[in-house]
Amino acid sequence: MSEAWARGLFLRIISALVLATATLAAVQAGPPYFGAFVTAAAIIMAWEWGRLCGDGTFNATGAALILVIAATSNFAAFGEPEVALVMTMAAPLPLIVLARLRHHPHPFWVGLVGVPYLSLPVIAVHWLYLSPASGRMTLLWLLVIVWATDTAAYFAGKLIGGPLLAPSISPKKTWAGLGGAMVGAAAAGVAVGLTGGASLSVPMIAGIAMILAVVAQGGDLAESFVKRRFGVKDASALIPGHGGLLDRVDGLMAAAAAFGLFQAVSGTEVLSWR
Repeated sequence: MSEAWARGLFLRIISALVLATATLAAVQAGPPYFGAFVTAAAIIMAWEWGRLCGDGTFNATGAALILVIAATSNFAAFGEPEVALVMTMAAPLPLIVLARLRHHPHPFWVGLVGVPYLSLPVIAVHWLYLSPASGRMTLLWLLVIVWATDTAAYFAGKLIGGPLLAPSISPKKTWAGLGGAMVGAAAAGVAVGLTGGASLSVPMIAGIAMILAVVAQGGDLAESFVKRRFGVKDASALIPGHGGLLDRVDGLMAAAAAFGLFQAVSGTEVLSWR
């Protein structure tokens, strides 16, 4: 183990512990504190996306993106996800027009891609959390699965190595990391499910957790593709050892959006807790 790798690992662990502690405290605090916490995170991510798509600069278009994302997050936090979804569909065109008027270098990336990419996961997190029957426990379950996915993928990739998962997008992700992520997610999902008294069977919980692990890894790759498209290593330098907030929560964003959509389509709470 090299000294540089050990130092990087130490920074990752400390940063992850701080972020996890703050997130768990917000989840436990309940409304309106959790809503404020998510909205603050959404604003930071919108700032990072605005800079990313602005070739490292932040301007009026980025500020408008922040206003849109903050507004959609607030509506969802106060139990109006339908309004937030309407805003998500309506906002891209005005943002593209504004970006063109301001000679933004990538108007479609900031408007057509940025708005749904940031807004939909945020809306899903609020919606899942505010479920009257089991929202808080379901979100905790989802968080643990994503954290286990990231941790297991990191260590499996480092310790096992092997063929790369998507070498043209990410030079570090391996198939071994993906396999480790699925195993870690299944173990964590089942552990939380059994502890919390989930209504689903162990095989069902493990299966859903493994699917979410794949989705989370896909979200990570998607953000890596965007960063490669704009020629940057990290979304920002906000978090030691991790880069930006987007770099840390890209998997959670994908998993939350996917699980929220799954639950909305199913018309019932996928998990209920005794």
